[in-house]
Amino acid sequence: MERIAFTMQLHRGFESEYEKRHREIWPELTGLLSEAGITNYSIFLQPATGVLFGYMEVSKANGLAALPHHPIMKKWWDYMKDIMDTHPDHSPISIPLQEVFYLP
Repeated sequence: MERIAFTMQLHRGFESEYEKRHREIWPELTGLLSEAGITNYSIFLQPATGVLFGYMEVSKANGLAALPHHPIMKKWWDYMKDIMDTHPDHSPISIPLQEVFYLP
């Protein structure tokens, strides 16, 4: 099991919209994430800065590798591109975090 943590940047004023879109997350997207071996996926918001902190556990060795090429993932990125910082392909700009402490 690999634990992954990262940050992303939400545009100011879109906090409620970001939460709304995730409350209404598409079943086909949650299914895709599950198929990729992703569990315990959480995203936290620091309201003062718009920084999003994400955490997930991945049980499949290459579970994340195929996601950027999947049509459902691309559709989600297109849906989210207007409220957060993204790359030209509309994938979120995600900054990986280095683990420095873990208490199992």
